[in-house]
Amino acid sequence: MTRTELLNRLVRLVYPPRCVICRRLLPADASEDSICPHCAHGMPRVAPDKFQVLKHSVALCWSPLYYRDEVKSSIRRFKFYGRAHYHKVYGTLLRAYMEELTLPPPDVVTWAPLSRKRLRSRGYDQAKLLAEEVALFFGQTALPLLRKARHTRPQSSLSAEQRWRNAKGAYTCMEGLDLSGKRVLLVDDIVTTGATLDHCALELIKAGAVEIACLTLARASFERKS
Repeated sequence: MTRTELLNRLVRLVYPPRCVICRRLLPADASEDSICPHCAHGMPRVAPDKFQVLKHSVALCWSPLYYRDEVKSSIRRFKFYGRAHYHKVYGTLLRAYMEELTLPPPDVVTWAPLSRKRLRSRGYDQAKLLAEEVALFFGQTALPLLRKARHTRPQSSLSAEQRWRNAKGAYTCMEGLDLSGKRVLLVDDIVTTGATLDHCALELIKAGAVEIACLTLARASFERKS
């Protein structure tokens, strides 16, 4: 056994692998980023024929999971407590969900970005990590089309009306961006009122995009059936 293998074994003894959703202990030979059988079959899933219509851009948003219970706790660890590595498991979930949808392949995959201030504080952009995983499904690389023009209050701390005001004017496309005739897939972690995604979609439409589809890991609000 090499020194590296021995070190890895010791690390697993001290920090055994746990399910990224419920934190239950996994078998010793399980991948660090795995989901236990209980969560694999018991997560609050959204049917592929259900989507959310964004208020102003009229873009459609799909999500495989509901933002509640252990899923909510898991995503909060991902966003706020340094569990950036969760994106690998989430990526697997999102790609499996994409196989169930009948969306045409996008010309480009992008994400709703963090502000520079929040990126420095957090150390990573969780939506970017998810977008990179989703882009793999289409054999693409996620591209930065948007930037956060100003730092905003966390949406999670605001009412529905406040979220719309908070997101207004907060996003803009990269300078000189031309999306004429392009279909864009816009990725984020959670959709609640849809304010963030809606404002991002409107900016992409201004840049010439002809179709915007949105994808988030989880949803916390109403749904509409196709």
